Amino acid sequence: MPGNFALQDSKSVLLLGEPMTRQVNSVRWIQVGRLLVLVAALWLAAGIVEAQTYTDLFDFDVTHGSSPSYPQVLAQGQDGNLYGTASVGKFNAGVVFRVDSAGSLTVIHNFNKDGSEPNAGLSLGLDGNFYGSTVLGGSANLGEIFQVTPGGTVTVLYSFTGKKDGEYPYAPPVLGRDGNFYGVTQAATAYKVTPTGAFTLLGTIPDRSVAPLWLGTDGNLYGTTQHGGKSNQGTVFKMTSAGTITVIHDFDSTNGGVPWGGVVQGADGNFYGTAAGGGSGEGGVVFRLTPGGNYKVLHNFPVGVGSDGNDPIAGLVATTDGNFYGATFSGGTDGYGVLFKVTSAGKYTLVYNFDKTHGGDPSSNLVQHTNGVVYSMAGIGGSRGDGVFYGLDLGLGSFVEMVLASGKVGNTVQILGGGFNSATKVKFNGTKANFTIVSDTYLTAKVPAGSSTGPVTVTTSAGTLTSNVSFTVLPKIVSFNPTSGPVGTPVVITGNTFTGATKVTFGGVKATVFSVDSDTQITATVPTGAKTGKIGVTTPSGSGKSSQAFTVTP
Repeated sequence: MPGNFALQDSKSVLLLGEPMTRQVNSVRWIQVGRLLVLVAALWLAAGIVEAQTYTDLFDFDVTHGSSPSYPQVLAQGQDGNLYGTASVGKFNAGVVFRVDSAGSLTVIHNFNKDGSEPNAGLSLGLDGNFYGSTVLGGSANLGEIFQVTPGGTVTVLYSFTGKKDGEYPYAPPVLGRDGNFYGVTQAATAYKVTPTGAFTLLGTIPDRSVAPLWLGTDGNLYGTTQHGGKSNQGTVFKMTSAGTITVIHDFDSTNGGVPWGGVVQGADGNFYGTAAGGGSGEGGVVFRLTPGGNYKVLHNFPVGVGSDGNDPIAGLVATTDGNFYGATFSGGTDGYGVLFKVTSAGKYTLVYNFDKTHGGDPSSNLVQHTNGVVYSMAGIGGSRGDGVFYGLDLGLGSFVEMVLASGKVGNTVQILGGGFNSATKVKFNGTKANFTIVSDTYLTAKVPAGSSTGPVTVTTSAGTLTSNVSFTVLPKIVSFNPTSGPVGTPVVITGNTFTGATKVTFGGVKATVFSVDSDTQITATVPTGAKTGKIGVTTPSGSGKSSQAFTVTP
């Protein structure tokens, strides 16, 4: 398991409407009029900070990267190491790095002519490679999407032109259910890109965004915009894989505004996030949002109150204890930000005050490694002033994580964790699965017949590890009989995971009469207006289509 880690210095700022530039501590423009740190709050903060252990694990030094900023997402690899990016490096264009199990940081790629300012961070793909974006570089110097191998070989997949496709992709591309990657740009565009670089423009989002998308349990992607919406204070939106956009919340400043961070989905199915401004204290908020749009502020950050922090730029991480952890860019007893915990009910706890010596001005996203520890980076501080990579040990146990937490019966699922060399059993919500040990930190398993949506467990000599999220078993159509017929023909559909089916379609036309006979069988009547085409089944977990077409005859 990875041990020591370190962060870089955050010396970058997103000037709204402009690309990120390297200006020492320029992010602190956000704090103009806010950094009235109350020395009197020192004793109060000391009394409420919890006993979680914060460790400055690595100090950046330009050679190994510098100036980590937002969102700079970290990704756990199949080898158990963490991989990430820093905005500055050897050629002043940024780096890709790996942190090994001994805690040493190794630069595996220095950007030069193949991109610049990789502010996004990385996402792990199903092929074991990582995918990210740079704000600048590419054929038009307006940013690009790249693939990088664990060994550091970079392949540019797409260069933005600044036309309909957009420009300045601050957020990383994220993995979708189909194995492709989805992302947004500061020019308010959304895109899909395959692992081989086939680019599809999906359309426009309500306004510019620097936040990573989140793949929901329903298969849709959720994101935020910094502006736009009814009050021009930002939005939370839902996007289908085809690019259909639905705004599910408009920020209004009174209840928070200008969200830099994205949203994460909790075990209760609701979404949680932060807005960097607004709220009753005018220092930002933590919020909860139901998929249907019911919004609630869980915590208001005050301006200038040193003990509480303000300007929560970084997104939240949902940890295995059911809580959410985040960071504020400023505030705290020294004015350099804090780490905090908030429950789904809104109980707020201060966890750590940044002191600059061991890091400060944190804006990078937090991630929980399968060893249970939360890791991230702070933009300044450390022995060289270039930022730090830190660990926050919450005392939580190890767990397993699926690279993609959904699939159909028979699909191969990739699982990350540790101690797998002694694995004896893998179960999907209690149903045993066939599995293959690839390494001590990575194995694959087949979704077994009869399995249902729920946690995945891996039993090793050290005990049983449980996944941090549920695995969603999607419906699968194996066959149907007859394969052709006129309107009114009853068709028996055979497959898996049909329980609770809400819709059956023939060539995209909804069947008005159907019955769920069992988890493996549906009987549906060919509806009026049906067209020759694939049969589709939709359940609360998702949807599936037949591989063959049903032929509608006269």
